Amino acid sequence: MTESSPQPTERARRAVAEPRASVEVTGEHSQFRLDLERIRFSPYFSRLSAVTQVIAQPGAGPLIHNRLTHSIKVTAVARAIAVGFADASSPAHALAVEHGCDAVVVQAAASAHDLGHPPFGHLGERVLDRLARETLGLADGFEGNAQTYRILATLDVTENAPHGLNLTAAVRAATAKYPWTRFVDARSLPAGPLPRGMRRVGGGVEIAKFSAYDLDAVDLEAARRGLPPLTQSLECSVMDIADDIAYSIHDVDDFYRAGLLSQGAVAREFRGFIEDAAGLRALDEAALGARSAPPGAALEALRRKLHRSDAWVASDDAFADAVDVVADDLVDGLLASPFDGSIAAERALSSFTNRWIAHLQTSVVPAPEGVVRSGLVTLDRGAWHEVEILKFVHRHFILDRADIAMYQRGLSRVLTRAVKGLTAWITDDVDRHRVPHRLRELVDLATEGYARLRATRPDGLPVPEASEVHRLGIGRGVIDYVASLSDDQALAVSEAIDGRPDRLWDIGQNL
Repeated sequence: MTESSPQPTERARRAVAEPRASVEVTGEHSQFRLDLERIRFSPYFSRLSAVTQVIAQPGAGPLIHNRLTHSIKVTAVARAIAVGFADASSPAHALAVEHGCDAVVVQAAASAHDLGHPPFGHLGERVLDRLARETLGLADGFEGNAQTYRILATLDVTENAPHGLNLTAAVRAATAKYPWTRFVDARSLPAGPLPRGMRRVGGGVEIAKFSAYDLDAVDLEAARRGLPPLTQSLECSVMDIADDIAYSIHDVDDFYRAGLLSQGAVAREFRGFIEDAAGLRALDEAALGARSAPPGAALEALRRKLHRSDAWVASDDAFADAVDVVADDLVDGLLASPFDGSIAAERALSSFTNRWIAHLQTSVVPAPEGVVRSGLVTLDRGAWHEVEILKFVHRHFILDRADIAMYQRGLSRVLTRAVKGLTAWITDDVDRHRVPHRLRELVDLATEGYARLRATRPDGLPVPEASEVHRLGIGRGVIDYVASLSDDQALAVSEAIDGRPDRLWDIGQNL
């Protein structure tokens, strides 16, 4: 981004609290356009090209999606949805006029939405969360969405701002898919269904997904001033739907291209459900989960799960129709011919992808009022079920594979070595002066944040004891550091700390 770019005005920073009646795309020199440029020129954005989407990047090949190509495509889908709202015939046009839906804000949020993903995708997220809570004593652990917000608000840099990218409130709010911290007061939650990202466990509520750590909660609250609690902004809802659409289609694209989707196995499951739906419904949960479960049992388990978690939209008829549609187009269509790299195979894959993207991005409708499981907009009932079925395909036939599970076990040890090794190094009184400069800076930044929490004592957040401030700063700084690595950098750091010089020069100068 050019050095002469103007700084956002205070009015622009607070734009989310003011009604924006127009749904037109803003001008090229708007504050929102500046936000988009800052995100796209960020090194955190560039890093996504070397971070796992689903298939690990070192062995994925150039045609398999990484987090950067995924983010670019989410941005394209999100923009198409937002621009479509400007059409008076759109079912969501009146909603967009009421709430304001700027297509550039949507683009910026979509470009930023995966910045916080750590090395090795969702596996890395789970491992870092466990290490942050159990090893480093960070009560709010690690969460990719909260890490994204931390990058935007605190870790990244721009000219003339003390920290963060100095983005408008509208863009910051639009990135908050789960607009709360891990410390939500259960007494403030609805008695019935909970928002996505929360679940009832025993007598309490577990916050599995959230968009800000305690250190960044005050910034998120300021960005969302004027929005109802626990509710996405409309621009955030558009980004969220675009993310669902993109990965439900592009993951299937990747697995087909890589030869990992067996037409026989997928067809067996779908035909089993279609031919014996009534018999499958009669099975108890134990029989559905048994190794001897009949074909179609996994789809039946999904049908039951949707009724439990999303009764507001789940429908047996819509589920059955979605199974039929995906069976026709994917199982008996695309997968019937193995991908061989030919022009014909590329054309068939392109046709499948374009057809589904066009269908889904024109299926966005206003959500029913009072549904906490949805944003302001959602997919219509049929499209919603189709996306759930498409996501089932990659989850059931790819993520549960034994070879992938074994590889992930190894990757979890890579992150564990890196976190524990760096923590031991920076707390070593003899050698800590030699830790990477960037790590020292991140520890200092986090320590300042915890000291500020202690001084300001914002409502609803845990306040650290004075003796805990530096320890917490070390823990959060180490997590911020490891989460900012690419897949290859994480492997190199882990091996170097373990005394193996094989990949020493892969670590990179930015560490």
